[in-house]
Amino acid sequence: MRYGITILPQDSWPEASRRWRSAEELGFDHAWTYDHLSWRTLADQPWHATVPTLTAAAMVTSRIGLGTFVSTPNFRHPVPFAKEVATVDDIANGRFLLGIGSGGTGFDAFVLGHAEYSPAQRHERFAEFVAGLDVLLRHEPPGEAGEPALSNGISFTGSWFSAAGARMVGKPVQQPRVPFVIAANGPKGLRLVTEFGAGWVTTGKDGAVGEEWWSAVRSLAGRLDDAASASGREPASIDRYLSLDSGGSYSLQSIDAFDDAVGRAAELGFTDVISHWPRADGVYAGRESVLEQVGARLPGAER
Repeated sequence: MRYGITILPQDSWPEASRRWRSAEELGFDHAWTYDHLSWRTLADQPWHATVPTLTAAAMVTSRIGLGTFVSTPNFRHPVPFAKEVATVDDIANGRFLLGIGSGGTGFDAFVLGHAEYSPAQRHERFAEFVAGLDVLLRHEPPGEAGEPALSNGISFTGSWFSAAGARMVGKPVQQPRVPFVIAANGPKGLRLVTEFGAGWVTTGKDGAVGEEWWSAVRSLAGRLDDAASASGREPASIDRYLSLDSGGSYSLQSIDAFDDAVGRAAELGFTDVISHWPRADGVYAGRESVLEQVGARLPGAER
């Protein structure tokens, strides 16, 4: 099992930098931040930008994976975003994990004046977003016999996103590109995971709690197996990330709660679990002392 922690981008950098450094020192394998412009009940509170936060985090850490949880096409275009991702991966020396999802229907979906899209439209947009990022982050194809890279850059045309001679930066650190960790629950999204994903992440069934949530997670994991097999991909080749704090309880409320959630995730075949850094109040409210107790037992903890 690998262990992840999500640090919401709410604190000024002196406090935020302590948390990112501590995540590495505590032994977490990967650390994430939300890629929203604001978020639900915290919409009126401070909320910093994702890419600068991860860039700064890369500068104060050296080992831990760094990721977006998750990026969407709600307010991003593949061309500028691919350049940002590639640059952060370069600064982090190949530690970037790109979490990607179709995007919710809250504030982020309408802040730029978009219409309300149907589920089918949102998936079509998501599929184009993923495919565009895939080709861009694989970089420009090299020229023949040592010649310069393709001079015309990277171009593609779709219903939602297009590029004309796009240029990337340097040589990608991770080959063939940064890993995609794709959020999906429906059949079309799961097929996208099997085509493009190094990993799959789920928050389970929306609105479900307790045993109903765990049952839904089990069902989703089985559907991913079926989708992978149908596409000719070995199901075990896909890393599986579970957000432990999405089923109506907070995984870091106690050591026992954390151990129980991790054990259940392992039984369902998940390779990675993600918790949230404790907040003083409201959503994900908890004590850092529990986080420290968890960290003291992680294999990668600095002692």
